[in-house]
Amino acid sequence: MAIKHYKPTTPGHRNMTVLDYSELSKVAPEKSLLAPIKNHAGRNSYGRINVRHRGGGNRNKYRIIDFKRQKFGVQAEVKTIEYDPNRSAFIALVEYTDGQKSYIIAPQGLKVGDKVENGPDADIVTGNALPLVNIPVGTFIHNVELYPGKGAQLARSAGNQAQLMAKENGKALLRLPSGELRNVPELCMATIGQVSNIEHENVNIGKAGRKRHMGWRPTVRGSVMNPNDHPHGGGEGKSPVGRPGPCTPWGKPALGYKTRNKKKASNKMIVSRRSK
Repeated sequence: MAIKHYKPTTPGHRNMTVLDYSELSKVAPEKSLLAPIKNHAGRNSYGRINVRHRGGGNRNKYRIIDFKRQKFGVQAEVKTIEYDPNRSAFIALVEYTDGQKSYIIAPQGLKVGDKVENGPDADIVTGNALPLVNIPVGTFIHNVELYPGKGAQLARSAGNQAQLMAKENGKALLRLPSGELRNVPELCMATIGQVSNIEHENVNIGKAGRKRHMGWRPTVRGSVMNPNDHPHGGGEGKSPVGRPGPCTPWGKPALGYKTRNKKKASNKMIVSRRSK
């Protein structure tokens, strides 16, 4: 999908780019697969801000995505390729031969009219979902489950793909988009191909107002605050951090500090952490 560039007729249009959505289906979303989303603006049940810099933004509805792909042995036809405001990837509306409709994450290259299938007997074709034990080594995959039957959790955002490196002792070794090598059970489902919208990372937002439409409010740097507002604040002019390292407004280490629990049960599944 191409990227559209604007002429610099205004300061906001200078360097601003948008995706060309001409390849998407010009239809309203499937009503039976929509669910409401309440805008919490980063607040918890007590009304206190838990996530800073959230609020406003355009109203949207959640599209119910089938991450499990457990309808085996029934072919489905791709009816539409649609935009989803809740994720970076595009989604595809598929209709099974028995009439059931569902949304799936659209892989790169999937087109309206294509056929997709789920299950161990499905062909190794883009968009088909199979257990890892039935996928050849070296295949690029996305929408990978971590636990059988739980639904896809890995490689779901725009342009991402994992690679099946090996299969041994009931486990499949994957190279994840981050570079991490990790084992997952062989019975986990995965979808063939790469996630759609690979140009997503090259889009330039261009102006602050566009970020507001996405529900993001302005962010202020800690170094320009007062000392009682942030550990980086205070001093005359531009001052250095002046402490062992950069930190959050509450004094916790930031920027590169490892937060993963050393005793986490799934650590034994990680063969090699992502490269720095």
